Amino acid sequence: MSGLNLSEWAVRRPTLMLFLMIAIAIAGTMSYFKLGRAEDPSFTIKIAVVTAYWPGATSKDMRDQLEEVLEKKIQELPFLDKIETYVKPGFLAMQIVLKDFTPAKEVPTLFYQLRKKLYDVKPALPQGVIGPNVNDEYGDVDTVLYAISGPGVDYQMLDKVVERMRQKLLEVPDATKIDVVGKQPRRIYVEFSEAKIANLGIEPQAIFDSLAKQNTVSDAGVFETPSSRVRVIVTEELKGDNAIAAVPIQANGKVIRLGDVANIYSGFEDPPQFLARYNGLPAMVVGVVMAKGANVLRFGENIKAAIDEVRAQTPLGIDIDQIADQPKVVEAAVKEFVQSFLEALVIVLGVSFISLGFRTGIVVALSVPLVLAIVFIFMNVMGIDLQRISLGALIIALGLLVDDAIIAVEMMMVKMEQGFSRIKAATYAWKSTAFPMLTGTLITAAGFMPVGFASSGVGEYTGSMFWVLFVALVASWFVAVLFTPYIGVALLPDFASDKLRHDPEDVYRTPGYLRLREVVTWAVDHRARVIGGTIGVFLVACGGFFVVQKQFFPYAERLELFFQLQLPEGSSIFASLDAAKQAELLVKDDPDANFYTTYVGQGPPRFWLGLNPQLPNEAYAELVIIAKSVEARERLKKKLEQALALGAVPQARGRVERFSYGPPVGLPIQFRIIGPDPLKVREIAYQVRDIMRQDRGALDPHLQWNEQTPSVRLVIDQDRARLLGVTPQEVSNRLQMSISGVTVTTLRDGIDPVAVVVRAVARERKDLGKLGDIVVYARDGKPVTVSQVAKIVYDHEEPIIWRRNRNMMISVRSGVRDGVQAPDVSTRIWTQLTQIRENLPPGYRLEMGGAIEESGKGQGSIFSLFPLVVLLMLTIVMLQLQDFTRAGLVMMSAPLGVIGASLALNLAHAPFGFVALLGLFALSGMDMRNSIILVDQVRQDLEDGATYREAIIGATVRRVRPVALTAMAAILAMLPLSLSAFWGPMALTIMGGLFVATFLTVLFLPALYATWFHRRLDQNLPPQAAFN
Repeated sequence: MSGLNLSEWAVRRPTLMLFLMIAIAIAGTMSYFKLGRAEDPSFTIKIAVVTAYWPGATSKDMRDQLEEVLEKKIQELPFLDKIETYVKPGFLAMQIVLKDFTPAKEVPTLFYQLRKKLYDVKPALPQGVIGPNVNDEYGDVDTVLYAISGPGVDYQMLDKVVERMRQKLLEVPDATKIDVVGKQPRRIYVEFSEAKIANLGIEPQAIFDSLAKQNTVSDAGVFETPSSRVRVIVTEELKGDNAIAAVPIQANGKVIRLGDVANIYSGFEDPPQFLARYNGLPAMVVGVVMAKGANVLRFGENIKAAIDEVRAQTPLGIDIDQIADQPKVVEAAVKEFVQSFLEALVIVLGVSFISLGFRTGIVVALSVPLVLAIVFIFMNVMGIDLQRISLGALIIALGLLVDDAIIAVEMMMVKMEQGFSRIKAATYAWKSTAFPMLTGTLITAAGFMPVGFASSGVGEYTGSMFWVLFVALVASWFVAVLFTPYIGVALLPDFASDKLRHDPEDVYRTPGYLRLREVVTWAVDHRARVIGGTIGVFLVACGGFFVVQKQFFPYAERLELFFQLQLPEGSSIFASLDAAKQAELLVKDDPDANFYTTYVGQGPPRFWLGLNPQLPNEAYAELVIIAKSVEARERLKKKLEQALALGAVPQARGRVERFSYGPPVGLPIQFRIIGPDPLKVREIAYQVRDIMRQDRGALDPHLQWNEQTPSVRLVIDQDRARLLGVTPQEVSNRLQMSISGVTVTTLRDGIDPVAVVVRAVARERKDLGKLGDIVVYARDGKPVTVSQVAKIVYDHEEPIIWRRNRNMMISVRSGVRDGVQAPDVSTRIWTQLTQIRENLPPGYRLEMGGAIEESGKGQGSIFSLFPLVVLLMLTIVMLQLQDFTRAGLVMMSAPLGVIGASLALNLAHAPFGFVALLGLFALSGMDMRNSIILVDQVRQDLEDGATYREAIIGATVRRVRPVALTAMAAILAMLPLSLSAFWGPMALTIMGGLFVATFLTVLFLPALYATWFHRRLDQNLPPQAAFN
């Protein structure tokens, strides 16, 4: 390899180099326009939701007889992390969460196995269980959402528009699924008075039978003629309210029209399961899921065109409003980042032109589009979109990808000033700097390696950073050794013609270099003071990290606000609707609000990957408010929080929240109490809540589930029931019919089924005092009231039960006040919970959840790779230096950036989060890059016959300009990112760390080198020493 010189090879083939440059530029441009656009990188939601219904079962029945059976089977699933189960009377929902390091490609297979296991266990479930059903599309994201509403318009009219929309949107290329939210199933209600039908001698079963017989579609046979087969169909379908009213009912030997004894009317499901509203009007919401890998901007244009066609056919008075527009958000985000990218590009090129001169700056500047073109080609091949992480990585790369070009050009300049020819100067740059540059490039890339290989959700989210930077850095080295020498030979001015320098060292005898030599000489002579001072400052900086606020991911700069309302468990959906309407009044005329959508009974659909949809819950409502700007969002948030503090919406616990970047976390502060007895678990949870309330950073601490709620139990008198010929099943069926209603048949109206529901009139079914008056029919057909065969007991039951991996769990949760970070608050509270933790009874435990738990998972996946990264860096250094002592000197320079990073974060009052942690890892590689170039220059000077003192001082003086220029380019390129909420902490970490580390490279590293070789400072390199 010693004979290979790529720079010489390149400059002697100018035509080939020109062709390759043009080809790369064209391919890179084409690749850029083919790249997908996204706001954030995609990551796999490793969660499936299992639901099951068991009408009539209590929470305890659901837990013991259904949940236990399902969980035991699900725990056989590979890569299972946890099962969080939400149980309430008659309903169960389970979140099946896979481990963070589960390979994304394995997730569909694992969810298929989940379906198989639940199918296998279905025969062992209690009779009457509906399900279990698996939603393995929980992670699907609706790229666009539309609200369909209109004043005075009923759901039937809205549904007709929605069906047209669904059909049209499915024709759009790359539309894979249409979600409809807020659809209200149609019903025909047959309501009767218990007393009236009892007096008439009408048994409810007679009503059921008559309706069923009058609403059939039957096959009456087939005529076999010599030429064909002709089917005979008897159609006895009921059509509408009037047909049902005309159904005859037998009563005491008489025939009575059903309409004469019952109130019959059309309506919608009552009570509804889920409601949607737009700007205070009943609405339906339609979402469209885009195919993976599709171009979101083109998809958005196609969707808008389809919606315009639907609008043209929509009746007046019905509006179709877009409430979520991911293509628009993506376009704005990409534009913003491209602007930041161009600003960084101008800064980097400005550094080159100002520090190196115009023609020399052009040589460096031309390397930038070449490297970017190679990166775009790679991104296109690997399927990496232009999104927050990849664009941020490109901006970071801008400050690094010119490093090698600057070093190569600077060396050519020096050698040409010393009288070398252009080709010889290019050749010397290869011999002198190519391999130290390659080593530094690989070390810098290795600093970003943990994020590329981290087996976690955050690793998947930020993984494209490593690959973009790795390609950019490696490509920059190839451009620096191939194309930069070629361009330099063509464009660099003839430095030697200005003043031919017979002594090569004359270049470094300018006043600036002479002053620098004095500083470095002082550092070598006072090495103990320099090293001691650096170590002291380093320790202080480490302490500074304990003062910096901690965070997981910052709040997003999106316009959405989430106004969440949680009513007491057991509240009806109508109570939640009333609370939502009160909340709407707070937003309705606010000048900072653009529009709002309300969801009652469940949260909004996932229209952003970081949104975690709420499970179905009648006691829950949520407003999604779109503010007019980020500033307006913050003003509106404060106004809503003040209104809640003053008692607005008093029947609900209100919370106003923004979007956060990164994987979904839920409430940021959480503590889990786990144990066998729900009463004891709740007692401990109240103690935890009381301590949380003492911390000013915790906002509204509360329990995930609270006190028991009222219930009514009917204790059947078995002897009397048997005597009268009444069974418990008949009592249950009769109560179900009277109170909630029973579907007795289904009408067919086009594509929509319309259930016919029989129930008692409102004044009877809503009056708990009339429960005992409900009539059950005895064996001989005589009416018997419920109170005659059962005792009514007013009791309490658990409204919901949360379990985690088959263990009873209550989570005590809270939000976090503005100006503080959730991990800091959680850590403080955890310390205050020490006494409770130490006094927990056997079988009980207290765990920390929320943002700090998810942050720990992400950081754990990063730190697990730390030993491998250190080993890789050490290996790269050893391959270049092949000397333990000098490799150790380089490795000891890695932590120097901590000093500047701590200083920058503290001065800017910026939090230290996951992204800043990545910056700290990357900083170590950047610091070592500068050190290895300096140490290798010392080696070269020693081999040229200099003493250790001369080599240390001379090498530092000679390499300070390229080291300072590359550091300046990297630091200034971060300026546009430093203003970003997401990238700001990382930018500050790198800017401060690199600035201080570069300064210390000029002082600390020479002092450290001189200390190690203090016995030979004034000696030459021994002849037997070998640096291969």
